[in-house]
Amino acid sequence: MDISINNSVELKRQLRSTQRAFRLRTFMLVMPLLVFLLLSFLAPIGVVLYKSINDDVMTGIMPQSAAALREWDVRATSLPPQGTRDLVARELQAAAKSREISRVATRANFERPGMRSLLMSTSRKLMALEGTPDYEALIAADGRWGETDPWVGLKYISSDFTYHYYLNALDLRQADDGSITSQPDDLKLYSDVSWRTFSISFQVAGLCLLLGFPLAYFLANLPSRTSNMLMVFVLLPFWTSLLVRTMAWVVILQPEGVVNSALMSMDVLSDPLPLIFNRFGVLVAMVHILMPYMVLTLYSVMKAIPMGYVRAARSLGAGPVMAFFNVYLPQTFPGVFAGTLLVFILALGFYITPAIVGGAQDQMLSFFIADHMNNSLNWGLASALSGLLLVGVFILYGLYARLTMRKGEK
Repeated sequence: MDISINNSVELKRQLRSTQRAFRLRTFMLVMPLLVFLLLSFLAPIGVVLYKSINDDVMTGIMPQSAAALREWDVRATSLPPQGTRDLVARELQAAAKSREISRVATRANFERPGMRSLLMSTSRKLMALEGTPDYEALIAADGRWGETDPWVGLKYISSDFTYHYYLNALDLRQADDGSITSQPDDLKLYSDVSWRTFSISFQVAGLCLLLGFPLAYFLANLPSRTSNMLMVFVLLPFWTSLLVRTMAWVVILQPEGVVNSALMSMDVLSDPLPLIFNRFGVLVAMVHILMPYMVLTLYSVMKAIPMGYVRAARSLGAGPVMAFFNVYLPQTFPGVFAGTLLVFILALGFYITPAIVGGAQDQMLSFFIADHMNNSLNWGLASALSGLLLVGVFILYGLYARLTMRKGEK
């Protein structure tokens, strides 16, 4: 009896040891992939999200002024205390001498247009002074320092973290009394751009589904040898650069392009059609680029659907249309949802294609993100726009997961 118990304990111990070794080997095998995902995917996303709330320019260059301005009640109608104003004058002079004032001026200008010129001109005059400047030197340099608006602009950049980038991305702003209000109509931009981005992506996903479903159905019901051969034509666009495919549509759709030239040579048209640098050209090019993703997703699902179900429905008296819609189509819903979501998410991030074949009113959110990163150097706003786009993708994925889960339960 004791021997049996000892053997049982020993077997359990060996089993646990074997399981631990198996889990360790499995973890070591996936470790390179985890490191790659961390460095190439999760870390950049974390940096972007951090940049969207990080605001350490003034706190790093003018730390004492930033600390003093944080104590000032922005809702007050009076200027900051005299000591705070003198402190700002001194640190403006120091920042000018260290050549760091341009960073503060650029950041302040994002909050209050005109702050860059005010800070740069003031700092140049303060740097020419001998001794330590005070508030009177600020007033002598520029009379606008006697108003509250410049001080409010500095107040809003005096913290290490801010939510103002997200306010700008949502076409909102913080008023002088601290309340959140809508941007003036002439300054609103990103709400319309966001709506345009989601609208174009939805249209592209719908067109890809409308055109890709019959093609995937046709390929899935062909003999394997024939469907595999025809699948090469679906995969062929993947072997060509995205930029080359986009430029090819410029050649095809331009007023002197293939389409207009052919129609005019057949006397179908007297004047070329506006097929490019508008929404039509954007949709055509994006659908062409993203169509393979929809077809492959639908094909993988349709290929696994037994056609015996449809034949059984036909044998029970259902017509071909009723058998298709009541028996076959519901089984394709996982592929429909997955393909539509995949194309929609990929379309959200398009930048090159709308920039080349679209007009000024067809640029998507990625265009403005790239513009802020490369031209205006407003990385905080670019990060906030990217963060909002990421949140939108997560919401859509959550809705998709819940929808597919409910259908799986049924």
